[in-house]
Amino acid sequence: MKTTFKLNALAIATLVGSVTALSGCTNESNVEKVNVEAQSKLEKIWPKLSIAVKKDPVIEAQIVTFLENMTLEQKVAQMIQPEIRDITVEDMRKYGFGSYLNGGGAFPNGDKHATPKDWIALAEKMYQASIDDSVDGSKIPTMWGTDAVHGHNNVIGATLFPHNIGLGAANNPDLIEQIASITAVEVMATGIDWVFAPTVAVVRDDRWGRTYEGYSEDPKIVHDYSAAIVNGLQGKADGDFLSDKRVISTVKHFIGDGGTVDGDDQGNNIDSEQSLFDIHAQGYVGGLSAGSQSVMASFNSWNGVKNHGNKYLLTDVLKTRMGFDGFVVGDWNGHGQIKGCTNESCPEAVNAGLDIFMVPTGAWKPLYENTIAQVNAGKISMSRIDDAVARILRVKLRAGLFDKPSPAKRLYSGKTELIGAQAHREVARQAVRESLVLLKNKNNLLPIAANQRVLVAGDGADNIGKQSGGWSITWQGTNNKNADFPGATSIYKGLEEQISTAGGSVTLSADGTFEQRPDVAIVVFGEEPYAEGHGDKDNLEFERGNKKSLALLSSLKEQGIPVVSVFISGRPMWVNSELNASDAFVAAWLPGTEGAGIADVLLKAADGTIQNNFKGKLSFSWPKSAVQTAVNKGDENYDPLLPYGFGLTYGDKNVLADDLDEDSKLDNSGLTSMDILVGAPVAPWRLLLKSGDELLDVSSSTHEFGAIKYRTEDKIVQEDARQFSFSGAEKSSAEIVTSFAEDTIAYVEANSVISFDLKLNEALTSDVALAMTCSGECGASIDLANVVDKTIENKWQSVSIDLGCFADKGVNFANLTSPFSLRSNGKASISVANIQFLPNMAGEATLSCK
Repeated sequence: MKTTFKLNALAIATLVGSVTALSGCTNESNVEKVNVEAQSKLEKIWPKLSIAVKKDPVIEAQIVTFLENMTLEQKVAQMIQPEIRDITVEDMRKYGFGSYLNGGGAFPNGDKHATPKDWIALAEKMYQASIDDSVDGSKIPTMWGTDAVHGHNNVIGATLFPHNIGLGAANNPDLIEQIASITAVEVMATGIDWVFAPTVAVVRDDRWGRTYEGYSEDPKIVHDYSAAIVNGLQGKADGDFLSDKRVISTVKHFIGDGGTVDGDDQGNNIDSEQSLFDIHAQGYVGGLSAGSQSVMASFNSWNGVKNHGNKYLLTDVLKTRMGFDGFVVGDWNGHGQIKGCTNESCPEAVNAGLDIFMVPTGAWKPLYENTIAQVNAGKISMSRIDDAVARILRVKLRAGLFDKPSPAKRLYSGKTELIGAQAHREVARQAVRESLVLLKNKNNLLPIAANQRVLVAGDGADNIGKQSGGWSITWQGTNNKNADFPGATSIYKGLEEQISTAGGSVTLSADGTFEQRPDVAIVVFGEEPYAEGHGDKDNLEFERGNKKSLALLSSLKEQGIPVVSVFISGRPMWVNSELNASDAFVAAWLPGTEGAGIADVLLKAADGTIQNNFKGKLSFSWPKSAVQTAVNKGDENYDPLLPYGFGLTYGDKNVLADDLDEDSKLDNSGLTSMDILVGAPVAPWRLLLKSGDELLDVSSSTHEFGAIKYRTEDKIVQEDARQFSFSGAEKSSAEIVTSFAEDTIAYVEANSVISFDLKLNEALTSDVALAMTCSGECGASIDLANVVDKTIENKWQSVSIDLGCFADKGVNFANLTSPFSLRSNGKASISVANIQFLPNMAGEATLSCK
């Protein structure tokens, strides 16, 4: 009884939020009393959903027959989801994986420009291998899952709709359902069965790098949209549910990912259980009631417990209480973050209720083998395996995967004209029009007569990648050119077409220069693309420390040219200075491939009438300062710059003057040193080696990796320094990096240095660069020979470099990914220790750039 009580106590402690309340329970009657109270609380908070899709006795009988005839190996294979870069068709034939995926930036044959036919060919090969029973004995078809989060965004030429934040501003569930059904068609045209959407996060802190994946800070919009997206992807339960025109949907990420402390991606949500339901569960109420067949577990924790391993949430709440009978799939190696787990071994996740491991990289094979061994050893019960596999089979049977033709022969497969079809683009263009929010319109500058001389400026004007944001062809949405979006229209091109037709003239000038004075300037600027934690911020100031867009706006205003700002962003941001410098200001969010939708609203028709009025309303409150990062509708002392639901229409009285407070309220006075490598790399920083195109995370005291050798070294105490020896055989580097970009610009503002100890183990005869990098194609380096005494060998030197030296060379410290790296093409041996950012030390730097 004692052991049973301990297990129950842990689960109940999560439920009732107090371990101390259980400390007096020492006998069976007390345990039963607490269990009754816990069950009562669960039932009070979490509803039993009325799910539109009911169990089919015929399907349930089929599941029983399958389970009776499957081996343990076949069952576990159904629970393994590898990634296309990590398996071969022969692996699928041998193991019979239940599913597989392509992550963001993964393409058939590793080719970013893979054609729809290439996607179909891979889908067909994997399907045929999965039902080939000559090796594994199974004829269960596999499923391909993909992140089609704003259209079929991994495929060249697909229609990309506005990201969710823009769709939330439109607040049009019918349009959302139409968008989802179009997405399903374009996905099926490439032979894929399953979409990892909708994201139903309710964002509470806009510093979160996934804010744009949320529809609104209002759970009501998220609830309604979730049902609409599920119906659009899967079809309605009483209609063409999972027909040959539909795909399987995934409501994600369960649960609370939008409410982590400080907006930290994959962080800790400390909300009460009632708030977890009232705020963060509403998308699941909507989507699961509509019949979504899968749920993706979230990376985040709830009160310190990783969701991938939280049995109370995955099993007691989601499956048992809410009545969800589909399957729970993990996120990208999310199981490996559970305490006691690795990517290769995690019985805790299965026991908690995870049904499918999403296991990219080579970890899939040891995970498969270890899970089988853990079942045989009794660490995972056979009943839990059977439950997981039953859920997977239930979805496959409901989706008709056993009866539908193979991927290459399905209704839409190979119909490449459906990818980016004009009818689909027209719906996306409508979504752009409805998502735009007018924040300022001084003297009714908008709409603009199209027969004028118009200057179109800013680095976002003719940049389809920027206007599409993250999750656009590549995961981060970076390194894309306009040519990577065939059939798409940039914001400039949409404006140019209508202005030229109306008899006006257009000048495209990113930097705002011109020869003929324009009547009006439209300036398109905003955030660079990012995804997930790479977009996490410390505050909401736009272009902190490098106000190039403000300089452009101010220059035009000083010349007396009326300025319309079109702001591209994945979240509301503090842009008071930019608002003051603009006569009109439009929040365009991340509109996707159909930039012409902006011209449809900003420009008058040729006859001088309004083409389309603004419809969008803020679904996120707009901040009054850079530190007002978590202001939400319904908060006590709610005081944003612009409230939830705000949005001007033509003819409305302008509410924003040109004298908004330009003090960001950021305070660096208490800034302390930032440790990067002190004894060892300090989280979130880690050390990796690069030789040629190969990367190696440092995991040992010594490594010999291509053209670079690494070892720990003793400076003052054991292994407090690191030694790097470059052979010069090929380009190599030692880099301190982070998985997600860090906002460190406060250190530049505080006149900081990067300080470190360095030892030349041999004379420095080759060029060695000391570099920093930032998100995107961003970074700069300094020749190490300029900051060390080359005559001193085998002796430690203290070095400090003004961070302004790197900022002047273009390093964006608001998105720093590597604060320190040594790079060499030649022969060199260098040791380093004690790497730090130190505030207020620039005046004493070894190298100053003031």
